[in-house]
Amino acid sequence: MEALTGVSKQGIREQIWDYMESHDLADFPRPVHHRIPNFKSKKTLLVPTPRLRTGLFNKITPPPGATKDILRKCATSQGVRNFSVPVSLDSSVLVDLIVVGSVAVSEKGWRIGKGEGYADLEYAMMVSMGAVHEGTPVVTIVHDCQVVDIPEALLEDHDLTIDYIITPTRVIATGCARPKPTGIIWSKVSCEMLTKIPVLRSLREREKRAGKDVTLQAEPDSQCPAPSTIRRPRDIPQSQAGALGRSHSPLQGVDTQPAATVRVENLPSSARVRELKRALQELGAVPLRLTWQGPQHRAILHYADSAAAQQAASRLQGLHLGANTLRVALGQQRDT
Repeated sequence: MEALTGVSKQGIREQIWDYMESHDLADFPRPVHHRIPNFKSKKTLLVPTPRLRTGLFNKITPPPGATKDILRKCATSQGVRNFSVPVSLDSSVLVDLIVVGSVAVSEKGWRIGKGEGYADLEYAMMVSMGAVHEGTPVVTIVHDCQVVDIPEALLEDHDLTIDYIITPTRVIATGCARPKPTGIIWSKVSCEMLTKIPVLRSLREREKRAGKDVTLQAEPDSQCPAPSTIRRPRDIPQSQAGALGRSHSPLQGVDTQPAATVRVENLPSSARVRELKRALQELGAVPLRLTWQGPQHRAILHYADSAAAQQAASRLQGLHLGANTLRVALGQQRDT
């Protein structure tokens, strides 16, 4: 590939994407712009939980006698949902090797992703939970055209560096001596990220209890709750937590006339009520009752009062099920 002329991360991304498209190097999905490029290299890649919506790790267990098509599906977001179980933050997990995607990488070990920061954040979260350490090798698999010169000045302190680059023709040991991130840099985490990633909230709670500074990125008019005000699923009263594991009927022993509702719309056709229940539990937004209206692609969540409904609606903003971003809005309110 000819020398890059870009002097910014985005400039390098655009040139790599343009080159791979013009030379038909990329595999599905296309176009490759704004993505980590895929290409056939007869390698098997395992991916973390998609966009960290339901956790950091998922252990994928293909069914006995799985065909090639089923194994292919196991590496998709649907496969993660159907053929895996989540690994909790308290599990004794030790990662031996990390494989990350890249848009561009240099032989010195500098890496540029697609610009959303998930790989850097995933690594920092693994450090925080004790799953990786400085000596854990980080590998990226790229096409030869993606190996380019990247100015060190573009690197930031949260950027993950690469130890080994695998291409269809080479294995490059970068010998990178630049220290990797030693944990989550909370000042670079936005309130929006905290709202969308439940496991990130759990890690923030844990680090706050350990006495670490967990001040978030400064945002004007931010309404992001402090760690002490976020109620995790384990703190939900047993009567409420048990409700989602049983039927959709009102709870016994509590007021059975919820005063406020939240409408959740744009549910995927393939969605199941258990998937929504799991997301509600992880976000600490468990309702008194749930009315499932799958054929209409919606569900109605019933809460005891308007404050609980408003808090739940806030926590559910940006939630995905499958490929769909759910639409969340307050419904009817009843005087109590």
